[in-house]
Amino acid sequence: MTACAASDAGDDPSVRAASPPASTTRPDLPRFAAALQISASLLWIPQAAAIAFAIGNIADGAPAQAAILPALCVFVIGILRAALERAGATRAYDAARAHLSTMRARAAAAVATRSPLDALRPSSGLVASTLTEQADAIVPYLARFQPLRISAAVVPPIILGFVFVFSWVAALALLMAAPVIPIFMALIGWQAKAASERQLTRMGNMNAFLLDRLRGLATIRAFDAVDSTALRLRANAEELRTSTMAVLRVAFLSSAVLELFAALGVALVAVYVGFHFLGELNFGAWGGKLTLAQGLFVLLLAPAFFEPLRDLSSVWHDRAAGQAGLEALDRITRGGTKIVGGPESTAVEVSGALSVWIDGLTFRHAESANATLSDFALSIDPGEHVAVMAPSGGGKSTLLALVAGLSSPDNGIVRLGGEPMNHASAAHLRACIAWLGQPPHIFSGTLRSNITLGRPGIGRRDVAHATEAAHIAHLAAQRGHAMIGENGAGLSGGETLRLALARAAVGIRPGLILVDEPTAHLDSVTATEITDRLLAIAEGTTLVVATHDPALAARMDRVVMLPAPAQLEVLA
Repeated sequence: MTACAASDAGDDPSVRAASPPASTTRPDLPRFAAALQISASLLWIPQAAAIAFAIGNIADGAPAQAAILPALCVFVIGILRAALERAGATRAYDAARAHLSTMRARAAAAVATRSPLDALRPSSGLVASTLTEQADAIVPYLARFQPLRISAAVVPPIILGFVFVFSWVAALALLMAAPVIPIFMALIGWQAKAASERQLTRMGNMNAFLLDRLRGLATIRAFDAVDSTALRLRANAEELRTSTMAVLRVAFLSSAVLELFAALGVALVAVYVGFHFLGELNFGAWGGKLTLAQGLFVLLLAPAFFEPLRDLSSVWHDRAAGQAGLEALDRITRGGTKIVGGPESTAVEVSGALSVWIDGLTFRHAESANATLSDFALSIDPGEHVAVMAPSGGGKSTLLALVAGLSSPDNGIVRLGGEPMNHASAAHLRACIAWLGQPPHIFSGTLRSNITLGRPGIGRRDVAHATEAAHIAHLAAQRGHAMIGENGAGLSGGETLRLALARAAVGIRPGLILVDEPTAHLDSVTATEITDRLLAIAEGTTLVVATHDPALAARMDRVVMLPAPAQLEVLA
């Protein structure tokens, strides 16, 4: 067993990464923030009482000085209300931002564990859009809508009770207008949610389309498709604009509906109080007559009864956008084919080359009716160099991915260095593997940063040895600290492959090197040079290469042919 294969399942981070994430669609309600805002709203009741009491006393002939104490009470309570409102809003916003950060981290971790063999894996543009624009809509939903929803359920009944103490007719007028508002808001809310989901979907598709076209800009120019691509991009932008305006129309409609019924409710109370003072309506005050102070108190409470509902209506579109954002995050967090274990890996010492033992391996892609590999078996000795050949779609790249634990097989087992590739050991085993994909991805950055990839403990001398081994020392001297473009812009195909080889050669020597089509799309001279460098770097290390190149295969110790999923022919 090699040193890299040792693992402790109890402390392995891959085990934690493999556990299913918590749902993002049911965040905890900001109850404390809502309690602060509810307290601020209810403080209007003593404020209104103080105002009504002062005006009533002055109307009854009391001196103007009698209004000083009520005015002071109104001032002090107003400051307290403002402080509570600010504290509640700040607390709600901070809690919402913290919750969003947690959800974003969970979603990013879920995307990082999605297998490259997953055909339903979301595009980079869609993931970026979901984690940025769509996720940003969650903050107003949690920080504004959720506290206001609680406030709208608590404050109006309390205010209604105070109105009911002085006039059951005024309370009845408010009660008649109030139930209609939630009904219409619910109906409009369903429409708003559907419109928001359509708008967010179009936004994600737009970002994915734009990113895909930017990546393929050279191909678009080569086929003279710039104008047609621009026209399609303009059409997508127009669809996005239309869907955005549809969401805004629904938001304005919800506010208009609430204002209409709120105005009717306040008007009914005002009409009743006015005619009651004129002596035209002598009922509704529990057998007596409202005083001026009592009537003003009822009138001041009537708008406050609808204020929480009005505030809720003003942020009703936040609910639709926020829920759509939560569901979008949930979609990329849950489901899909996962890599074995987690993405974490720790640099560990490798005591030697790894053996590879595969038995009964079966794998079928989710979108395919037939198995790519069926009951496959293979044994590779430590330090052996093996070429895997098959027709296109025959399972070469899939086999390498399964060996590296980038997906779980439907059946069978993979052992590296005698250790099974499972959730407990995957991260440690992957730390012993060097992977060269097709094509190798080059990040925007310097040559050195693309070789080290942020791995700790790799110094200048290690990088110099790796560039020498990959025969790109001259390129490193020419480039220095110059930037390389995304996807290797500015590098030739051969230079890109040599850079990927330098990655495999730098730092701790791997126990297993997996390479996918290293000589594809290269001329014969460059292909021979890449093969020479690959074999030199892999000396003393187990090497498995998926290839169509007979010249490369001929230089391996063994060639494994995969002519069909159910057949295996081994040629010495």
